[in-house]
Amino acid sequence: MKTDTIFYRLFQSSPFILFELLNLDASLAQAYQFSSVEVKQLAFRIDGVFIAQRTDLPIYFVEVQFQDDSNFYGRFFAEIFLYLSKTPLSNNWRGVVLYPNRSVEPTETERYSELLKSERVTRIYLDELESLSETSIGLTTVQLITVSENKAIEQGRILINRIREQMTDDSQRQELLQLIETILVYKLPRISHKEIEAMFSLSDLKQTRVYQEALEEGREEGREEGREEGREEGREEGELRAKIAAIPRLLSLGLSVEQIAQALDLSVDQVRQIGRETL
Repeated sequence: MKTDTIFYRLFQSSPFILFELLNLDASLAQAYQFSSVEVKQLAFRIDGVFIAQRTDLPIYFVEVQFQDDSNFYGRFFAEIFLYLSKTPLSNNWRGVVLYPNRSVEPTETERYSELLKSERVTRIYLDELESLSETSIGLTTVQLITVSENKAIEQGRILINRIREQMTDDSQRQELLQLIETILVYKLPRISHKEIEAMFSLSDLKQTRVYQEALEEGREEGREEGREEGREEGREEGELRAKIAAIPRLLSLGLSVEQIAQALDLSVDQVRQIGRETL
């Protein structure tokens, strides 16, 4: 998964994070709609645009730049000014560039110096956010993308606990938890499913990709068994067969019999029996 895709999901689910990065009031996010915008002329696509619902607030053009690109600023400003020339909106504008560190930023910037030195453009270097991580869930989530591998698991665990304890919006909480799982898998391709699942509570577990994949594999296995037996199954019977088929996978991830029983709404005895039969 590309880093800019992760940031797109992050800003889409938690737009307040941009305003925390800019040291502005996070509640401003309520006045914005985040999306990607395609400018058909020259086929330009601007990946992150915060479009204000009020004319007194600026449009924010956000770019995530994690790779060396000597012509980055030329492309960035060309996209912005082409968009401004085509939109009926009269809002002012601001540009925001997210770099992992200063070394990725182009060095030949003289032709853009007036813009870069003005309040028009804010450059954020994510490796310099460490001192802010204790005050904001949003900034800590952003920081997780750039921390070293040996810090990622511990920071991910701490962040998951903070989200679970402090966020009251269920949908936003689950979206952030799923995103953290994606970040950890992306950053740590060698991490085991057991290590990832150990970070989540049972209620969180049902929302993770690993759990959903296990249950979907169980559904497919149950459907295949039904086809082989030459019979059509009712919805309830098919769902039960899917849960039963998912038990071995969940056991292999290190979940206890009690956790699996509660997650799948089965009895402990049912899970134990299936577990014995598949060992």
